Formats: sequence, C-alpha cells, structure tokens
Amino acid sequence: METLGKIFGNEAKVKLMRLFLFNPGHIYDIDAVSAQTGVKTKEAKKELLLLVKMRLVKQQMFMSEMITGTSENAKKKGAVVFKKKKVQGWILNEQFVFISDLQNLLISTLLVKEDEIVRRVSQIGKVKLIVVAGVFIRQWDSRADILVVGDRIKESQLQLIMKKMESEVGRELKYAILETQDFQYRMSVCDKLVRDIFDYPHKVISDKLGIKLSF
Repeated sequence: METLGKIFGNEAKVKLMRLFLFNPGHIYDIDAVSAQTGVKTKEAKKELLLLVKMRLVKQQMFMSEMITGTSENAKKKGAVVFKKKKVQGWILNEQFVFISDLQNLLISTLLVKEDEIVRRVSQIGKVKLIVVAGVFIRQWDSRADILVVGDRIKESQLQLIMKKMESEVGRELKYAILETQDFQYRMSVCDKLVRDIFDYPHKVISDKLGIKLSF
C-alpha cells in the first residue's frame, strides 16, 4: 500500500480506486464511500474530486432510502419509516480506457496476503481450514471469497476481521463459516455450498484436516 500510495498520491486514493474498480455498476453516496473504505468523509470528498477529474469515476444522482424516524403507528409495530431522497453519488466510469490495467495492478497488490489472512483468522477460534477464492484469486463470480472451518469460532470477531479486510480490499467479501463436523458431513453428501467452492478455482491456505489430499 505504501508503494501504491507513492504512485497514486496517497493511500486514501488507492482505497477509493479499489472500491470503484472492484465494484463496477455500483453507485455510492459519500457516507457509503467513507464506510466502505474507512477513509474520513472530508478526505474522501477531496479524493473523489480528483478521481472525477481523472474520469475514472463520474458523478450521478440517484434515489436513496433514508431513515426518517418512526410514525406513531410504526412505533407500535416496531417498524422504521424510510423515505426516498435524491442524493449525489459516484460510480465507476466504465468507458475509462485503463480499467483492466488498473484492476490487474490493484488485485495483484492486494493488501491482505495469504499469510496475513491466516494470521488474523486463526485468532478467533480453533480454525482447521481456510480456503480463499473469489477476489483473492481474481475470480469475480465465486460463491464465496473465504471459507473458514473450525470450532468455537467467535463470529463477532470474524465479522470485524472481514469488515477490516473489506476496507483494505475495496470490495464486500462473501464468506462462510462451518463447524468441523458440519463441514465433514457436507463433504460426504456433496453439499452444494462445499461443491460450489471446491469444484471451482480456489486455494487452500491453511489446512489441519488434510483436505488438500482429497482434491
């Protein structure tokens, strides 16, 4: 990230570029940009102006649902009232000529390397198996980006780890958690979730079950 920051100006710009380049077709308002990247709103606005000038992203108004409070009737039912409002958003300019080049560069320099994923995830329980796919191996349509198998997994901590990695990668991560016994059962019956991961491109980066010998 430090090297990329020097090339592109700073780390915040790299995070925003990842967000748009890895999520073509998605439009974000300023709050979503800040939340997804972990870049403060003021800095995100500054970088967005530069990306628009580069023509990498473009501005676009869109309708967004916003919470406006609760009406008396809604309060009784415990419901929340939403209101649609037109807001300013930003979206990848898919006519930008260097999109593929930038995607390849940024995906090949992902912040979260395999050993770092193992280090982080191994701290949240008795982890027996970690498999990566999707964004980590440049397969954008994979059913999951990470599969974690183990016992006594602290899901709340795993969610925090995934949230952190999402801000670093620039893309929402799809992940699955299975207890060891459940995973082994699913393997024995050729469960669809397991087969959707192992029948397609993937990489086992931590294995205490000997699963690599089975595929």
